[in-house]
Amino acid sequence: MNHPRLLSPSLGAVFLGAAALTALAACGGSGSTASTATSSGAGGGGSSSTTTASSGGGAAGTTGSTGAATGTGGGLPGWSLAWSDEFNGADGSPIDASKWTALVGGDGWGNQEREFYTTDTANARQEGGSLVITATSEGAAAHQCWYGACQFTSARLQTKAKMEQAYGRFEARIQIPRGQGLWPAFWMLGGNIETVSWPGCGEIDIMESIGKEPGTVHGSLHGPGYSGGNPLTDKYALPGGASLADAYHVFAVEWEKDVIRFYLDDTLYETKTAADVPAGKTWVYDHPFFVLLNVAVGGQWPGDPDGTTMFPQTMKVDYVRVYQRP
Repeated sequence: MNHPRLLSPSLGAVFLGAAALTALAACGGSGSTASTATSSGAGGGGSSSTTTASSGGGAAGTTGSTGAATGTGGGLPGWSLAWSDEFNGADGSPIDASKWTALVGGDGWGNQEREFYTTDTANARQEGGSLVITATSEGAAAHQCWYGACQFTSARLQTKAKMEQAYGRFEARIQIPRGQGLWPAFWMLGGNIETVSWPGCGEIDIMESIGKEPGTVHGSLHGPGYSGGNPLTDKYALPGGASLADAYHVFAVEWEKDVIRFYLDDTLYETKTAADVPAGKTWVYDHPFFVLLNVAVGGQWPGDPDGTTMFPQTMKVDYVRVYQRP
C-alpha cells in the first residue's frame, strides 16, 4: 500500500491538559512497560513524571477476548486495565482534554488528504456513550487547505504526552464510516518522534480501512527501512462480503517484547516479530507509544471521494482501552 505517514508540523505542537493517566502499580515479572504523563503551560516546558510497571514479554500466543471487554468496566482475562476513555460525557460535550489533544491543520498530512482537522465539537464530540468523529463538507470552505479552500473538515486526536505506554493490549470498539475516499484509522506513534522523527520513532497501525475496501482491515508496522508503501503489513476481510461500517467491531493489538499481534474481534489475523524486519534494519517497538484516532478524507491511498460518497460520515468509538500484563 502506498500511504506514507509523513507528519504535519502541527503534530509537534502539544497542548497539555491538567490531568494525566492512571498510575501503574509496580509488580513482578520480566520486561517493563512505561507510561508517561506530563503537565505544562501553553508555552511548553513544565514537568513530567514516569511510572514503570512490569510486563511479561515474549511471544506466547494469546486469544482475543473481545466479548469480555465489551460494554462495561474493561475486564479482560490475562490483562490489567491501565488507561481508558469510555466516552461517557454529556451528549455534545467535547473530548476529555486531560486525555486527548485535537490537532489542527489542512496541509495534506504527507498524504495529499483533503480534510482540515479542527477542534470543533462539530467534528469530535461525545454522544450516546461514544466518541463521534464527523467528516463533513459543511463549512469546510472557511478553512484553507494545501489545494485552496477546503472541501471537508474532520478530527484527528492523540494522547501524546498524556498517555504513552510500551507493551500491552491496545483496543478500541469502533463503527467506521463508509464511502469512497474515507480513511478511518486507530493507530500509534512512538513517543520519541520529536527526537528521532518518523519513521524512526515507529508506527503501529491497529486499524486502517479505506472506503473502496469496505470489509477489509489493514494492520501495519512502519519503521526505518520498512515504511510508506513498504511496511510490515497484512489485512483481513470480513466473511460473506460484510462491511465494517455495518456494526461496531473491536480492533486490537497485543504488543509484547519482539512480537505484535493484530486482532479483529476474536480473530487473530496477523503476527509480526523482530525477525520480519528487513535485513540490516531495526525493530523499533521497544519504547512508549501514544494513541491516535482520526478520519481522513482522500489521499494517495484511498483516492478522493466521488459521486457515490455521502456526507457527513461518522466514526463512532465506544471506548479505547489500554491494558498491561498483571
